[in-house]
Amino acid sequence: MHELIINLHMHTMYSDGHGTHAEIAQAALRAGLDAVIVTDHNILVSGLSDYYQDGDRRVLLLVGEEIHDRARDPQKNHLLVVGAGRELIQLAEEPQRLLDGIRDAGGLAFIAHPVDPPAPVFGEPDISWVDWEVQDYTGLELWNAMSEFKSHMKSRARAIFYAFNPKQVARGPFPEALRKWDELLAKGRPVVAIGGSDAHAFPAHLGPLRRTLFPYEFHFRSVNTHLFTPEPLNGEATNDRRLILEALRLGHAFVGYDLPAPTRGFRYTAQGKDGSAWMGDELSAQNGVTLQIHLPRRAECHLLKDGKIVKTWRKREICTYITAEAGVYRVEVYIQYLGRRRGWIFSNPIYVRG
Repeated sequence: MHELIINLHMHTMYSDGHGTHAEIAQAALRAGLDAVIVTDHNILVSGLSDYYQDGDRRVLLLVGEEIHDRARDPQKNHLLVVGAGRELIQLAEEPQRLLDGIRDAGGLAFIAHPVDPPAPVFGEPDISWVDWEVQDYTGLELWNAMSEFKSHMKSRARAIFYAFNPKQVARGPFPEALRKWDELLAKGRPVVAIGGSDAHAFPAHLGPLRRTLFPYEFHFRSVNTHLFTPEPLNGEATNDRRLILEALRLGHAFVGYDLPAPTRGFRYTAQGKDGSAWMGDELSAQNGVTLQIHLPRRAECHLLKDGKIVKTWRKREICTYITAEAGVYRVEVYIQYLGRRRGWIFSNPIYVRG
């Protein structure tokens, strides 16, 4: 399997972002990404999905959409839509009808910022997802970088501190998001976790000081989604788009916080009587299963079964666990960075079935 690093959920001047698609592609090239997925609010911008190149470096820019009912007050239920190939905003009023339309169009749907708390000091409302009875979504955005910054905006002083010290922001997915994900997984169907930047490149000024808050390139070096494909990208946009969308659909992915240390090289696999499995795959528990974790560097690693920690390793790079119990097994990894314990890697599960 070949590892790709992508960043998704970002906005341009077509909605409430402050950059162009070309500027996003250039930032992605500087950050060393393989692909980015632009998701402007309620508009599917056509004609811009393609490879962008700088010398011998290239990045694939794909265009999706963040769809939500603009008439709803307060705003809730934002969906990241990728691969549908057509505008579906006309279905936004009813989330299930929208999901049905995405499915029929062959697209993928991820619940955006499932937990997004308010910031009353700045008049920012809670825009968490609320209609959890819906079906047929691909997954959810487990870690949203801008939602996390918003959660720190308890006062103007704190907002200014984090705006000018962005490396201090990220600590990990909200505990409520992790609990909700485990709750959904317990119902027996795969729910793919992704990490999103929600990048906007906000212009800001404080007296004579002017700067861009959270530039695209900063986001692209921070919370990313790492994918695994059966073959490398070959530079042909249609082929490589297919590989990326299929890896997202299958959950052959993990969320990595690449700013403290690169997460490239993380591996979580399993071996059993049916053969081998990657993140997102199923394997029979019959005759036992060996779960194997390889970390890019020594760190604090937790293996969770059905949302509960069953094994912890500290200062280890290679971790192995043998089980004959059916369950949903996923991995969380933490490291120390800037004086604080922070989330580093959150894998998609391997499903061990009875």
